[in-house]
Amino acid sequence: MADSNFIDYVKIFCASGAGGAGSMHLRREKYIPKGGPDGGDGGRGGHIILRGNAQYWTLIHLRYRKHIKAEPGGAGSGQLRSGRNGEDIYLDVPLGTVAKDAETGKILFEIVSPGEEKILVAGGRGGLGNNNFKSATNQTPRYAQPGEPGVEGWFILELKLLADVGLVGFPNAGKSTLLSTVSAARPKIADYAFTTLEPNLGIVDYYDGQSFVMADIPGIIEGAHEGRGIGLRFLRHIERNSVLLFMIPADSDDIRKDYEILLGELREYNPQLMVKARVLAITKCDMIDGTMQKEMEQNLPADIPSVFISSVEGSGIRELKDLLWKALHQ
Repeated sequence: MADSNFIDYVKIFCASGAGGAGSMHLRREKYIPKGGPDGGDGGRGGHIILRGNAQYWTLIHLRYRKHIKAEPGGAGSGQLRSGRNGEDIYLDVPLGTVAKDAETGKILFEIVSPGEEKILVAGGRGGLGNNNFKSATNQTPRYAQPGEPGVEGWFILELKLLADVGLVGFPNAGKSTLLSTVSAARPKIADYAFTTLEPNLGIVDYYDGQSFVMADIPGIIEGAHEGRGIGLRFLRHIERNSVLLFMIPADSDDIRKDYEILLGELREYNPQLMVKARVLAITKCDMIDGTMQKEMEQNLPADIPSVFISSVEGSGIRELKDLLWKALHQ
């Protein structure tokens, strides 16, 4: 994991720029020895802004950029000249990035669209020059405002993958094999648990040039919502999926029970996941015959559409795509 390029969590320190001070200046020219106030305003401090970039899929570019500080605004000057605004800093992030206050855990905003911009920390406002304070009773104010200080603090950026279909299952349920079968993605595949240590995305072709995005999420184990296994770290990626594809291998001792365990883990993690459309795929069906399949069909959950598939033989894949497409467009 330490050498992985997929980074979906970073903690960064950000400090926006302070506003520039307003100018306390009185007009003095050759034939106007006692002119009025003409102090300009200070410039705004630089913002730190998050910007959605569809070309990014990880936060690795921010992993070693721990401290980010924007430029302060310039001070105002005479002849009503305003100070220069501090330069804003733009941080490009993948779509699906959530910004949080590290101290309180409060969600500040989410970036979900290409080019979308949200201010993470706002620069301080520039101070007003003394020209703003003149009045009929105070025609020569000899004071001006200082600029506002910038904002600083620690922030957490978390990535939640944006995908149409999320694969949900225990380790070694055949999720990576399915993704490699229906898309051009090439996740690591092996016959042992926790082969997948990071999410993988693949584009699945459908009819007439249509397609949808499928995400292979690392396997969930019972108790994942309490921090067991490695599933907890990646459960948040499931929140962004429109349809959840539950995958249980045909050699399971009890398919219905395994499905209820997986569903329970999602419910405990986030009850709102229960409103998402669900499809059940019984995988590795090249290991069973037609008679065994009919017996299994009698014990499948009744409240979810299901299909028997074999990614190795390619059987049931077309039917699975049809079910997923239907669920996506209900």
